[in-house]
Amino acid sequence: MLDTKRVLLVEDDLNLGFLLVELLEEAGYQVKLCKDAQMAWQTLQRTTFDLCLLDVTMPGMDGFGLAEKLKQAEFDMPFLFLTAKSRKEDKLKGYACGAEDYITKPFDEDELLCKLEVIFRRKPEDKKVPKVYQIGTYRFNPQMQELSCDKETKRMTEKETEILMLLCQNKNQILRRDEAVEQVYGRRDYFLGRSFDVFISRLRKLLQNDPNISIENVFRVGFILKVAD
Repeated sequence: MLDTKRVLLVEDDLNLGFLLVELLEEAGYQVKLCKDAQMAWQTLQRTTFDLCLLDVTMPGMDGFGLAEKLKQAEFDMPFLFLTAKSRKEDKLKGYACGAEDYITKPFDEDELLCKLEVIFRRKPEDKKVPKVYQIGTYRFNPQMQELSCDKETKRMTEKETEILMLLCQNKNQILRRDEAVEQVYGRRDYFLGRSFDVFISRLRKLLQNDPNISIENVFRVGFILKVAD
């Protein structure tokens, strides 16, 4: 890797934690290990990280709780769940929290490192980002991750920004769901598709104040961002 990425690892099993630290440091990452969510939250108040690896089952606040807290605080940092909880319901909950991926234990070390490399290859400066989109009464600034209407401006997450950009680029046309999922997440996957649907629901809420805007489902195909003239 050309530059050293900082990874926050939140894992209450310290034996596994130390093994992961060794694995990640050998791969060229700087790693900070936190044994619980509260310690991780305090660390994030004073240190910036490029990515977070989260266990789910921990004493006190669990990984899902920390993920929701990160989302509410608008931390612009990708995170993955690395957990023994393998039920479909848990995976869906993880993606609904905004996770880049959900990896179950035991896991393949090379696969984990590959997933991290894919995430870090998606550099913001590599994306062709237009200045501003006008969506009905809304102004959407992808560079600033902002959506404005009248005098109110809302800060969007990275995923919300990426997906709304795709919808804008295909305004009044079908955005094929499978292709969009692959473009946003790097691959096609059932659970990633469900995560994508969650973000579509969030975007509908963000745009709900203009009745001339709608994001319509096209059954088994995708979505259309419709904006009436």
